[in-house]
Amino acid sequence: MTDDSRFYALYLTRFATGFGFVTLATLLPFYINIFDPSGLVVGLFISGFTIAQTVAVVPLAWAGDRYDKRDVLLFSLAVSVLAYAGFAAISVFDGASLEFILVRGLQGIAVTGSGLMSLSMVGELAAHDERANYIGKANAWRFAAAILGGLSAGYLYEQVGFTPIYMLIVALVSVATLGVWLMLAPDDTRIEGFPFSDLALNDRILTLTSFRAQYAVAVTLVRTWVPIYAGVAAAEGGLGYTEAGLAVAVVLTSEKLTNMLLQPYTGILSDRFGRSLFVLFGGTMYAAVAVLVPFSPAVGAALGLPATYPVLGELSAAFPVLVGLNMLLGVADSFREPASMALFADEGTDGAGVASSFGVRELVWRPGSVGAPMLGGFLMTQVGMQWVFYVGGASALTGVLAFFGSLWYTQGAGAITEW
Repeated sequence: MTDDSRFYALYLTRFATGFGFVTLATLLPFYINIFDPSGLVVGLFISGFTIAQTVAVVPLAWAGDRYDKRDVLLFSLAVSVLAYAGFAAISVFDGASLEFILVRGLQGIAVTGSGLMSLSMVGELAAHDERANYIGKANAWRFAAAILGGLSAGYLYEQVGFTPIYMLIVALVSVATLGVWLMLAPDDTRIEGFPFSDLALNDRILTLTSFRAQYAVAVTLVRTWVPIYAGVAAAEGGLGYTEAGLAVAVVLTSEKLTNMLLQPYTGILSDRFGRSLFVLFGGTMYAAVAVLVPFSPAVGAALGLPATYPVLGELSAAFPVLVGLNMLLGVADSFREPASMALFADEGTDGAGVASSFGVRELVWRPGSVGAPMLGGFLMTQVGMQWVFYVGGASALTGVLAFFGSLWYTQGAGAITEW
């Protein structure tokens, strides 16, 4: 059995950085209202973070394999403290959009480094037959932070403003930093050369990326447009819950809740019965559920569900259906995510470089996550919002088929339950 005590600091790291990321994402609309930026600058509020993340992946992953992963994680956490202290300083000294964009870049570097290194160390420390379980536990802490941050950030801002929120995040990250320093031994694995070049030609990595590149489009479309579908007026193809912001928050939280609760257990099952099988099952389930989202009103009406709810008020019969479907999306991803992460970790821990393996995983996701919102915007305005979910479901399904075909061709039929 793997010693759980070594993972506590890594779990706290996942929680602290996840809480900071989601809190800042929730507070972005308030900054837009305060700074009143141009459309280009609003884009930089988001893309500045994403660009910094993308640029940071390769050097940080390389450093994690070439040197001590614990040191790279401590560096990333220190940058995180600096970033959130910078956000606090902007609010105290009335900083402008440029300062905000620069600090968002620092946050992007910190989130990338802490995410890569914490996952790499979890994957490296866990025994092979427990790897998905421990990755699932680490992810559960991240989802717990996302739920707490998403539900509390707006309320805390209304009560105390920006600065105390960032001081709380600084305190959380500082405690996580201290935990990493005290509870984790230095990492003595060293990978010479440039592992990315070897991993790029690895049959198993190529098999995984054939799925992941397409699945990125699916998840980005569906996760982005579920709250849009819930909030946009019915005349534009949505459900019009704008006046009940809490209803949208419930919809968003439902997916994270099932994902958080199930990942440690689905991780155990994938360790036992085959990780590839769980990637295939989770991806197929995600595709099936995604295409059902636009049918929420019809299903709610057919079932005769109520349209008024305590606290939330007048909504529609589609509301519980949409919440249920989003919970099922969380269930689907709980099967897929720990199994997929463990497969990447398996390749890295065999000597190819676990940080670089996760770095490849991160880079493969980028094109889909950047391009999918533009595709979704086109579909929404030109052919109807329902097509966002149809295309999202189709992308998940084609990813599953590509994974299945590639796995069968390169590893053989038995790999579906053995790999």
